[in-house]
Amino acid sequence: MSADFGGRSGLRDRLSQWLRGGRPKEAAGDGGREDLLLAAAAAGLPLAPAAHPSGYRCSCDRVGCPTPARHPVSFAWQTQSTTDRAQIERWARHQPQANFVTATGMVHDVLDVPLTAGHEALGRLLGAGVEVGPVAGSDDDRMLFFTLTRGTPADEDEWWPCELDCHPETMDEHPGLRWHCRGSYVLVPPARLPGEQTVHWLRGPEHPLPDPLTLLETLTDACARHAGADGGAHAGTAWPLRH
Repeated sequence: MSADFGGRSGLRDRLSQWLRGGRPKEAAGDGGREDLLLAAAAAGLPLAPAAHPSGYRCSCDRVGCPTPARHPVSFAWQTQSTTDRAQIERWARHQPQANFVTATGMVHDVLDVPLTAGHEALGRLLGAGVEVGPVAGSDDDRMLFFTLTRGTPADEDEWWPCELDCHPETMDEHPGLRWHCRGSYVLVPPARLPGEQTVHWLRGPEHPLPDPLTLLETLTDACARHAGADGGAHAGTAWPLRH
């Protein structure tokens, strides 16, 4: 699945700038942000509006929000999520500060790993000639590998749920890895976090989504080495999955 960017002047330049690590400096509500969101939707990622930073706090009205600027604004985010261009344009223009989430388990899954482990794994995968799809980096030390969804396996015992790294009995086996699938979401770039942090593309949505199993062994190996190097201090750190 690959986005068709034909005729979209300036979009590849903006994506290239994100991939080089230089975030576009357009205001949150202008065409740069909107084009990047539309590129994600064109690649098949269903989007829904999310909260945004308000200083070091969250734009939602929840006192002491535990996941500031990282959660959907509607409890109906799963049914609300869409790739419809016109709807995303309306949201982007009417909510110029909003982040966006993409619902996983419909078209795509996301393998969410610590940033250091992700960089190591990405280098190994690319060096081995493995097809790696879109990859996002977050300034709060996470890396997101976007893949095809596994759907619903006939044998539920083989299903890896979103809570993969949330239970003590699985932490040692898969330290720091979270597989976002059914009922989960992640922020989609470009997104802003409190403290002037961002979520940004390292490899843009023009890259076809790979089978997750082609990346899994390399990612889990890198996570295990990362956990061993820092004594496991960040092994269980990951974004929230359900609300």
